[in-house]
Amino acid sequence: MITLRPAIDADLTGILAIYNDAVLNSTAIWNDAPVDLANRRAWLMDRQAKSYPVIVAAGADDAVLGYASFGDFRPFDGFRISVEHSVYVAEAARGNGLGRLLLKALFEPARVLGKRVMIGGITAGNDASLKLHASLGFKETGRMPGIGVKFGQRLDLIFVQKEL
Repeated sequence: MITLRPAIDADLTGILAIYNDAVLNSTAIWNDAPVDLANRRAWLMDRQAKSYPVIVAAGADDAVLGYASFGDFRPFDGFRISVEHSVYVAEAARGNGLGRLLLKALFEPARVLGKRVMIGGITAGNDASLKLHASLGFKETGRMPGIGVKFGQRLDLIFVQKEL
């Protein structure tokens, strides 16, 4: 049984493990070095201070299997109707629809905050994420070739967005 709920401080160890796995083993996060618990705590506190959700998917033993959140797309007044989201699922829990549940759980909190557009930045080649987003009504709106580097490779970024 999976429970979706707001993240609490006790979830940070699980969130940290999922985040650092993505840093070290994927191109989902374009950072090279893992972060520490203080970094994730500051991130959670910042999201909470802005009334932005951090939602965790917890298993029967309350272990964090995945998490999702959104934050400002850009820190300028003109972008106040837009948010950029992130969704990460632990490797062992992938392929079971958890990413879909987490992403869908972000739509209503965004609407309540007056957000009209949700944006995702996805590394080209991440077909699973691109298909997930397309199935939930996200449309590709931009491609930026070669703007990043990870694991010694140039990376392309694909922007997708959904009207809320």
